[in-house]
Amino acid sequence: MLYPDTIPFDEGLLEVGDGQRIHCTQSGNRQGRPVLILHGGPGSGSSAGTRRYFDPHYYRIIQFDQRGCGGSLPHASEPAIDLSANTTWHTIADIEQLRLRLGVESWIVFGNSWGCTLALVYAETHAQRVESLLLVGITMTRQSEIDWLYQGLGRFFPEQWARFRAAVHEEDRDGDLVAAYYRLLLNPDPAIHVRAARDWHEWEGASILIDPRETLPSRWSDPRYLTARARIITHYSHHLGWLVERQILRDIHRPAGIPCTMIQGRMDLEAPLVTAWELSQAWPEAELVIVANAAHSPAVAEMAAAIIRTTDGLRPNGRQ
Repeated sequence: MLYPDTIPFDEGLLEVGDGQRIHCTQSGNRQGRPVLILHGGPGSGSSAGTRRYFDPHYYRIIQFDQRGCGGSLPHASEPAIDLSANTTWHTIADIEQLRLRLGVESWIVFGNSWGCTLALVYAETHAQRVESLLLVGITMTRQSEIDWLYQGLGRFFPEQWARFRAAVHEEDRDGDLVAAYYRLLLNPDPAIHVRAARDWHEWEGASILIDPRETLPSRWSDPRYLTARARIITHYSHHLGWLVERQILRDIHRPAGIPCTMIQGRMDLEAPLVTAWELSQAWPEAELVIVANAAHSPAVAEMAAAIIRTTDGLRPNGRQ
């Protein structure tokens, strides 16, 4: 069972440089064990529901909206937005600024989907600041994973993929679709970039709605949200997350002493199990938990139960 939601006891904007302000919240126990939640997307923004995986009487739950999304400013939906200061490495630096501002020596780091990539890179860069890792729906943002999402996955959804492909200029349809959408989404004309954002999310929705227990998030009806999220996703995917191919696997020895639990749905089409399995082979100390009937969403009952078992297990005496 999910823990009840709690109203944040602290909320505000943190100046992080480059004209950027990130929106941050703290919930739960002010004196509790710190846990940092890294949202997916990239560009999805924080979700109040995510903190329900953590006992609010025990944990000090820290969330922030990564650059350009959620309540952070400037918002990536704005005309003439400059995304040059929105990269993986800017976000890693933002996490450290947040940690120092909040007076946290070290914390548990939770990441879902893109948040897994971010959590792993952070742990490889600042291992001494990570008490343990909890990763759900494992990604490493490699070229093969991006190719799968925007090419290979089309074999399961041929009708939707045909629409996704047809929405870009004809000369771009046999090339790099991420780059083609990236150009459309950065077009200053709202008639062009809002339509591209809707087309992008229609494709993403195909693999979400395969699970009858899942519905599209209500914020997917907001053109401002869709534009920002699609711009940030294509920006990161186009640049391969500013990571060298296989960089996370190459550097996985750095956080090797940190406890890690990876929770992966066997039926996850968006982030297939092979990524989590490869990471587990390179990092045998990490525990890989495979949830048999689950896909990518952490919200379905089986995934949520596995997450809560892990967060409760990090408490000295388990759940009470």
